[in-house]
Amino acid sequence: MATIMFVDDEAGIRNALKRLFADSPHNVLVAASAAEGLEHLRANTCAVIVSDNQMPGESGIEFLYKARQLAPDTLRVMMTAYADLGTALNAINHCEAYRFVVKPWDNQELVELVNNCVLRFELLNSLRLKDEAIYSSLARAIELKDHYTRGHSDRVVEFSMALGRRLGLPPDTMIHLQHGAMLHDCGKIGVPEAVLNFPGKLDSDQMDIIRKHPDWGGEVAQAAGMHQTTVNIILYHHEYYNGQGYPTGLAGDDIPLEARIVAVADVYDALLSDRPYRKALPPDVALREFLAMSGTVLDPLLVKNFIEIVNEKKLEDGVA
Repeated sequence: MATIMFVDDEAGIRNALKRLFADSPHNVLVAASAAEGLEHLRANTCAVIVSDNQMPGESGIEFLYKARQLAPDTLRVMMTAYADLGTALNAINHCEAYRFVVKPWDNQELVELVNNCVLRFELLNSLRLKDEAIYSSLARAIELKDHYTRGHSDRVVEFSMALGRRLGLPPDTMIHLQHGAMLHDCGKIGVPEAVLNFPGKLDSDQMDIIRKHPDWGGEVAQAAGMHQTTVNIILYHHEYYNGQGYPTGLAGDDIPLEARIVAVADVYDALLSDRPYRKALPPDVALREFLAMSGTVLDPLLVKNFIEIVNEKKLEDGVA
């Protein structure tokens, strides 16, 4: 159970927030001042703090700055009725506020924000353990949210490692490739299940949410101190060879090699798997679509090598 804290000098606000999160799985703390909030923080590990700014004594910005020194991994959210640009910039620059919420808040949006902060906090601490069993558990957790991807992580790891071996990558790089392939979709932990499992074409707002998952996962992996190769895979596995991918629009060899490898494995398995918007493609149709992406979505040299691996596997299995 994660602990979340709300800091506001108005009793009515504190009570409203306690009611809003009464049925949540989180342990909820409230504080009426910065001093009380810091006392709570010294005694508890908090995943997220939501603090008002205009309070007697120390302001919310001053409080969150001290909270940052005391518990740097805790997500800090500023809530205020005075939504001027200067306050927002001060909150971001001085105390590294993760988000800025304006009163009166939208209940659903606030609940989603806090839940997202909790997930980010838990993911960060899990990745920081640098334990492959934890990585595997995270991959399983993602697949429970997105049940169409069951087994996807294992297959992406298998395909990526086969391609890495064919390219003669050194052992250390292979380890980071394995970790990146396993965790490539870790950012989906922060994507609502309703979006992941939407039975049809996503609208532009839903696509915007989906397209945030590489950034979200990459930021957390970076903060957890993971190797840069692993971070690059998580961050860039949806970049296209022609520069039309996301989140940054990198193209060609500017996309890290390991991310291009995982992209090939990811796309190939996706074509052969059920998705909310379509059934798995027959192998011959999937292969045609996969080849059609060579030079546009995928690195053509890697596609060539991957097809050779697939064909060799068919010969080994006695498949014509």
